[in-house]
Amino acid sequence: MSRAWVRGYPDSARDGAVHTQTRVPRYPGSAVAQLAAVQDGMPVATPAGMTTHLHLVRDDSPRQSTERPTSEDPALRPTCFDDYVGQAEVINNLRQSVRAAKRGGWQLDHMLFAGPAGLGKTSLAGVIAAELGGKLRATSAPAIEHKGALASMLTTLEEGDVLFVDEIHALKREIAECLYSAMEDRLIDLPAGKRVIRVPLPKFTLLAATTHAGKLPKPLLDRFGFVWQLKPYTLPEMATIVARSAAKLGVAIDEEGAQVIAQASRGTPRIANRLLRRVRDAAANAVVDGALVVYGDRVGKNGAINGPLAATALAQLGIDHKGLDALDRRYLAIVAERPVGIEAICAELAEDRSTIEDAVEPFLVQAGLVKRGGKGRLATEAGRDHLAEVAS
Repeated sequence: MSRAWVRGYPDSARDGAVHTQTRVPRYPGSAVAQLAAVQDGMPVATPAGMTTHLHLVRDDSPRQSTERPTSEDPALRPTCFDDYVGQAEVINNLRQSVRAAKRGGWQLDHMLFAGPAGLGKTSLAGVIAAELGGKLRATSAPAIEHKGALASMLTTLEEGDVLFVDEIHALKREIAECLYSAMEDRLIDLPAGKRVIRVPLPKFTLLAATTHAGKLPKPLLDRFGFVWQLKPYTLPEMATIVARSAAKLGVAIDEEGAQVIAQASRGTPRIANRLLRRVRDAAANAVVDGALVVYGDRVGKNGAINGPLAATALAQLGIDHKGLDALDRRYLAIVAERPVGIEAICAELAEDRSTIEDAVEPFLVQAGLVKRGGKGRLATEAGRDHLAEVAS
């Protein structure tokens, strides 16, 4: 007998230093089986007469994993103001407010970030929390289904915490009303039978994001210290974001490659990072296939991206140099010659109205490729030129 001991079994003996978290189930006389963590494997005591009672011994002692480590993409979000690219006016003002709050010892005002999806509102909340040195508690309005969920969230906040609520315009009105006193007086009313108990809250900052600022109740909107409007990024800013993200992903990229991805990103960092990952896949496959793209002496651990590789990878995804996909181009083709009503467009594309109005039209109008009028939607000259350029 060696390397195992089953308590309460007469034929077993104790042997050396043993692990205390291993047990033998389903044997009435045993309580703990302790195994020496000396070598790999599962040493088990098996003297004559014990085999019918010993069903399982599990070795819980720590050992080195034999699994291959997986390489996951690191977080691409900025971690501080200096790492945040673009939105210069917003960042400069926030930097001053955070600096003053830290120096003066007061809590930063509640703030609302408004703008199209993917412009970095959630990232900005994380940066502010990091700069303040507080803990970020993040949630979204649809996840707060009733007043109790909001109360539970608020009462578990600690001094100096930052609460981030995404898509706050989707908050139910009766739940939003509970935020009024919490934001203004740091108090929340909790029902207790027939009474209402007013519970004080710690100092906290509410940061919220919305893609539809006009849908917020005015009393809620008025309780934010300031509403920051985020705008689409310029092409140079997008190229810088692509280059920084590529470095975090471990893939080298030249200026032309960054420009190609930036031009197709619609001025939106979220889209840029999504496209970059797909181009990164092409670069990594080029390494495996022996067609490594090399420029200068720089090659990332996941390959390298230049302009031609990026353009080819995006073309395979059906995305052109302006960032339009197949659905966008089909939409442009429908409205190229004459004004077309929204219902007719939806029928032709076999898409519902919300998809067209919320996912397709905003960028086409913003890019000056489509104009909307009383008679319907019509492609501009730039839109028709783009269709001809893509077709050629």
